[in-house]
Amino acid sequence: MSNPQNNKQAVDFLINARWIIPIVPAGRIFEDCALVVNQDTIVALVPQAEAAKRYEANDSVDLPNHVLIPGLINAHGHAAMSLFRGFADDTPLQQWLENHIWPAEAQWVDATFVKDGAELAMAEMIRTGTTCFSDMYFFPEQTAHAAQQAGMRAQLTFPIFNFPSAWGQGPEDYFAKGLALQDDFRSSDLVRVGFGPHAPYTVADDVLKRIAVLAEEMQAPIQIHLHETALEVEEAVKTTGKRPIERLHELGLLSPLTQCVHMTQLIDDDITLLKRTGAHVVHCPESNLKLASGFCPVGKLQDAGVNVALGTDGAASNNDLDLLGELRTAALLAKGVSGNASTLDAHSALRMVTLDGARAMGLESRIGSLEVGKAADITAVALDEVTAQPVYNPASQLVYSNSSHRVSHVWVNGKCLLQDGQLQTLNPHELVSKAQRWGAKISGPKDQA
Repeated sequence: MSNPQNNKQAVDFLINARWIIPIVPAGRIFEDCALVVNQDTIVALVPQAEAAKRYEANDSVDLPNHVLIPGLINAHGHAAMSLFRGFADDTPLQQWLENHIWPAEAQWVDATFVKDGAELAMAEMIRTGTTCFSDMYFFPEQTAHAAQQAGMRAQLTFPIFNFPSAWGQGPEDYFAKGLALQDDFRSSDLVRVGFGPHAPYTVADDVLKRIAVLAEEMQAPIQIHLHETALEVEEAVKTTGKRPIERLHELGLLSPLTQCVHMTQLIDDDITLLKRTGAHVVHCPESNLKLASGFCPVGKLQDAGVNVALGTDGAASNNDLDLLGELRTAALLAKGVSGNASTLDAHSALRMVTLDGARAMGLESRIGSLEVGKAADITAVALDEVTAQPVYNPASQLVYSNSSHRVSHVWVNGKCLLQDGQLQTLNPHELVSKAQRWGAKISGPKDQA
């Protein structure tokens, strides 16, 4: 609405920043510009002098030594597993799961565990610049409500196994609870619910077929762990005569709705199949490195036109949810694996953790870039301290230097979740206290309740 006295457009707030990297247009860095926000939406990106003339803002945030980027998107994780951070380190994947994680989950995971763990994870993610995360874990209703309350954007892919777990008795129970959750959050602007078949080796053909049909009917996302280890692929070929990705394709599960997590064991035919079906890859480099699972060939995938997003995985196998740190690992690893120093350059890396993540989740029309008409999901990073000097290229600083501790502000839908490094919607003191209590219980006698 215009102000008749000065003919300025009234807006909620504007952010004056030293640099803005909008992701679209690609490779551009705007200097001394303002991002203008009204009714939760970006309405302009203009020079600061022009913003002062054109807009009457209810609030103004001046960040003269900062770079603004779209809010970071963590495309794969298990938020509540933050309560298992450091619990069973330095162990190969199968032993880690079967001898440590699954028994601990059977003993400890319930609705309260998931709520407390999800809140702890969200606090860490917000503090390090993440505005949207994907989660696959038990009691997803707890994580969904926690995300809504904290003001974070989330994709919840409810877990599906062929066997019982803490959350359900089997596929029918998982479907019933998951579809009810989707109904509960159908009108939410922050939470989207999809299907989370755990992996090809834990879900039967008939269940995977049903997921494919329902996802297509509902246009809901599917996220699945796939080609995570050489052993997984070898066992699948022995058992079925097919590579796991071939089996999923024959069952109708590969489509633009599908997010394939890990993908460390790929041959050229696998990459061709991903491109042909439009399925996405979610790269989790630090978890894969820590578990010695292998290397996702990011450069080859991108060269083939496959969309690759970035995820941290859970803090039990990482051990942090710091996406900027993950991004540095991803960029360096991509160069080492490809043997080409130009693979996954700084701007491409930033796109991976923003717009490419949004594409994987089917949210690219809403988030992932600082474009007019998109939601005001924004992260600000200070580049004025000694470890960030001199600043020749703020994109390179974000990707290749230790940047996460410099995150100062985070907005989701125009709501400030982090201001001057302080959480606004979560209480860190309460979260630390809860986490310490869980740690004491879990590390105590095995029969402790």
